[in-house]
Amino acid sequence: MKKMFYLMVLLLVACAPQQATQQEAQAATISKMRFHCDSDTTVINQLLAKGLESGLTDANALVEFYARQLLGTPYVAHTLEGDEELLTINIHELDCLTFIETLYALTRATMAHRNSWRDFAANIENIRYRGGEMGDYSSRLHYISEWIIDNHLRGNLVEVTPDLPHVDYMVKNIDYMTHHTDSYRQLKNDTAMVEKIKRYELRNHRFPYLKRSWLNDKEVKAALRSGDFITLVTKIEGLDVSHNGIIIVDDKGDPYLLDASMSGGKVMLESKPLFKFLERSKTNIGVRVFRIMP
Repeated sequence: MKKMFYLMVLLLVACAPQQATQQEAQAATISKMRFHCDSDTTVINQLLAKGLESGLTDANALVEFYARQLLGTPYVAHTLEGDEELLTINIHELDCLTFIETLYALTRATMAHRNSWRDFAANIENIRYRGGEMGDYSSRLHYISEWIIDNHLRGNLVEVTPDLPHVDYMVKNIDYMTHHTDSYRQLKNDTAMVEKIKRYELRNHRFPYLKRSWLNDKEVKAALRSGDFITLVTKIEGLDVSHNGIIIVDDKGDPYLLDASMSGGKVMLESKPLFKFLERSKTNIGVRVFRIMP
């Protein structure tokens, strides 16, 4: 049997980096927070108000709605990194993972009829950290495979890849971080942290994926929905996926990728259908698809 373990206009706001005070953090029921700037909370509240005014209640529809609100937001990598682990709130700069985390947090707050940045922040913590609680650097769900499993077990996400036509499975060690410690600021000179991360890496991990050659298949396209989260599976040793975004299905039924694009430098809808977009890749061999649980 198949197992079920398994994206605003460009914000032209001048921002001065700011860290939340302890009082603000306690008001949000989160002990440590880091804002990109003092307008983050205002923008998040405005987005949530728009979401509630839309009248949308379906999770996928809300994901697509918020992704379109964020179009044009600059792509910036490594926004979560610092000297200590803090709950980073940054609506002005996104990478491919913080993009889908942001969509999740906005959508989940709207589904609960909540309109405060504090609800957004709680949802960010809930999806970003193992068990939904922020600790040190090792408590962050660094690998998408564990991110999916942990959030599935807590009722946040459901992977639909196993139910797609022509699904295949891969067995792989997910251990890139501890084999490339020089690539990670927090691991370069901290052997204890390396050992902590190692405990959560996955050995002989079996996960479902859809080979990219099937993405133009009529049955597969019919099974995909606008607002589905998607991850690109990679053949790079030690890594499970290399990129994240959401699916937008056009009037012809063709799925497109809406993502925080490093090459495009912003949140954007890719110009080619998903199967053609992936044809140019030398390392991405397929996809995984998941949704927000009702």
